[in-house]
Amino acid sequence: MSGPPAGLPARGVMSTADFEQVFGDSALPAKRRAEILRFARQSGQITVAEMSAKFDVSLDTIRRDLDILAEQGFLSRIHGGAVPADNLAAADMPFDQRMHAQHSAKSSIGRAAAKLIYDGETLIVNGGSTTLAFAAGLGARSRLTIVTNNLSLPAAVPPQAIRNLYLIGGEIRSGAQITLGPVALVGAQAIHADTAVIGVGGITPDGCSTSHLAEAGMMSGMIAAARRTIIVADSSKFGHHAFAKVVPLDKIHVLVTDARPPDDLAQALEAARVDLVVAE
Repeated sequence: MSGPPAGLPARGVMSTADFEQVFGDSALPAKRRAEILRFARQSGQITVAEMSAKFDVSLDTIRRDLDILAEQGFLSRIHGGAVPADNLAAADMPFDQRMHAQHSAKSSIGRAAAKLIYDGETLIVNGGSTTLAFAAGLGARSRLTIVTNNLSLPAAVPPQAIRNLYLIGGEIRSGAQITLGPVALVGAQAIHADTAVIGVGGITPDGCSTSHLAEAGMMSGMIAAARRTIIVADSSKFGHHAFAKVVPLDKIHVLVTDARPPDDLAQALEAARVDLVVAE
């Protein structure tokens, strides 16, 4: 099946009501796919096994459903399941648009995270609008060494806070205002940092994730290079499975956010011994 049947709207914009209007109540496979799409959009990610159990059909039937929805542009297939295509598009929106999304929450999170930093620390900071808010909140700190792949950070961090600032080289993703490459500096064998400050695209009881596979690898490398990891994420990231997993919860030390997480995530954070800081 190479595209949506006649009468369906453009790729990536069909609602579950559109399915039922086009296919009718008697089209059980189409209604099942509409429900699958609804569940995917609600949870951020679905698996073949859970959809098979929910609809009492075979694993192969669900795989065919997911393949059809992926061909039509409504899902993106991942190993063992699928994620909504519109979620990936939102996560990959231009940087200037992400800067305005949840702006007040990100500013509060950034200020709260900056208070956890000590004078003289070496920081490794990834790209993103929330980590940029963190950098802007470092005005009370001094003698910091900062290593980052965030192209916007050098202009955002208060000059009096910096002793040294290094930009990691690599491929430039101009839309996201970051570089992608090895977590290393020219002429250096390895980077060692006191604290990694990392913004993520999603956080669930399974761990932290982001929308870009290469970026996930770089973020994981940053975390491995630091003695302490602070995750900065606004509450819209709770329960959201982005495309690529970064690390499980037990690899992070502090989560700074703007609201208390839902019970399942709060319990998982406590079990992983992650300190929770809710910004005022």
